[in-house]
Amino acid sequence: MFTRSARLYDAIYHWKDYTAEAAWIHELVQARMPGATTLLDVACGTGAHLAELARWYRCVGVDVDPKLLAVARERLPVEVELLEADMRDFDLGRRFDAVTCLFSSIGYVRGVGELGRAVASMARHLEPGGVLVVEPWLSPERIVTPHVGAVFVDEPELKIARIDSVEVDGNRSILELHYLVGRPDGVEHFTELHDLTLFTDDETLDAFRSAGLEVEHDPDGGPMGRGLYVGVRV
Repeated sequence: MFTRSARLYDAIYHWKDYTAEAAWIHELVQARMPGATTLLDVACGTGAHLAELARWYRCVGVDVDPKLLAVARERLPVEVELLEADMRDFDLGRRFDAVTCLFSSIGYVRGVGELGRAVASMARHLEPGGVLVVEPWLSPERIVTPHVGAVFVDEPELKIARIDSVEVDGNRSILELHYLVGRPDGVEHFTELHDLTLFTDDETLDAFRSAGLEVEHDPDGGPMGRGLYVGVRV
């Protein structure tokens, strides 16, 4: 996925307020499981949420991308355990009071079968009464095409222009990301393709319920306004 851009990730998403997002997640979890102290972040990326959530929780992070995990290991204290794992089928042999899957990472699973496996894997890692928080990718009715987007980074020794377009093929949204990256030693251009599934609200709700969770859905919630699913293990 982030084959060439892992080291650029934090610069590109500099606009995200991870401190505020972590505080919001903390309040959400505590409202449903007061006194929760352990948290697993699935698809933790470069660990920016974990760096903040570690103020309140004993944290573990998992991600399928070793290059993102390498960045996270440089950021986080050694007591935050980081593991390479696929959200569709992982078993850490322990449970947590809270499990999070944020910033639309769930969209990278393919089809409702893989969605069900991923949610079930996360639910298995919850203590009874534990809370699962999933920030979805776009649903089919929310994707807008044609579309072109851009992100620019202007630091003293790093300039980035990332231009993206999206194509919809059935229930898949295929993002083509073009990076132009300038550093003092030169300029490079490369392209990444990101393939994310457009799950319907009902498909996601069914995955939560099939995993034995009582689920709440806010279609306009979450940090990005893409929606939010909150499940509690009964």
